Amino acid sequence: SELIKPYLGSKYKLTELPKTLIFHMSKHSGPVNEIQWCPVQEQSHMLLSASMDKTVKIWDAVDTGCCLKTYSCHSCAVRAARWSSCGRRILSGGFDSMLHLTDVETGKQVFSYKNEFRISSLKFHPTESNIFICGGFSPEVKAWDIRTSKVLRVYKAAVQQTLDILFLAEGREFLTSTDAVSRDSADRTVIAWDFQSAAKISNQIFHERYTCPSLTLHPKESVFVAQTNGNYMALFSALRPYRINKKKRYEGHKVEGFAVGCEFSPDGTLLVTGSSDGKVFFYNYHTARIIRTLSAHKKACMSAVFHPVLPSLLATCDWAGEIKIWQ
Repeated sequence: SELIKPYLGSKYKLTELPKTLIFHMSKHSGPVNEIQWCPVQEQSHMLLSASMDKTVKIWDAVDTGCCLKTYSCHSCAVRAARWSSCGRRILSGGFDSMLHLTDVETGKQVFSYKNEFRISSLKFHPTESNIFICGGFSPEVKAWDIRTSKVLRVYKAAVQQTLDILFLAEGREFLTSTDAVSRDSADRTVIAWDFQSAAKISNQIFHERYTCPSLTLHPKESVFVAQTNGNYMALFSALRPYRINKKKRYEGHKVEGFAVGCEFSPDGTLLVTGSSDGKVFFYNYHTARIIRTLSAHKKACMSAVFHPVLPSLLATCDWAGEIKIWQ
């Protein structure tokens, strides 16, 4: 992309707040669960989307706003999809319990496996590109090796469902957010795991009686944020014992049972989140104040993600199946 070329290799400029709608892309016929920019900077004009309409799509979301590819390998809703670190493959998982690794160019499946449970979260290991973790409607979370098509490790918790997965500390540890909130106890909502030994490090991280549909890591500091169903985002240390920051709460947006995603801007100054009322909220990371809201969608805004290279470009997606690009 000619738009991205001048920014390649240069230091990321301060994030600017997007104001204008550039593209309105509505080829999905069901809710869009997840969007992700291609992690390879030279190919970061491409945006990946996973939808309840059983498809995964790739868009040119910088130059044209056109759909480049549609992959229809799933027979049910696609809940999670991730780019591989090389940008040549896409990992997807859905409510058909299938895991697919698809070659972007050919559309062929490099790897397909029928899992024992419906999949709701997938994350690649941050330093070992052939390993990923998958979680879903099961007490177990699994680490897979693509090279052998086998499960490396199983992580067992007394929960019913894993909502999100977040790697910490170069992948030596990871967090899972779960639905284990009960009347008498709110522990196990966020669990920290040792990646190698599969041992639980802590299940006493978050003590309020809310589930946390999504987790995100700060790009520069050792902190992470949990989106909660209490209509606020909580800030935690990403180092043991993962203490909550009681002085900062990012509130004002609404979650209302949707798996609303949240993310930091690449420079770490902003925290952005979707909202069940269709808005996008921009918070100052340091002060936790709302800097701006964007009336982005009519239905619940599921995700808002900043472009990794272009300082003001933002992609958003919603429960009506629409994707919008803002600048």
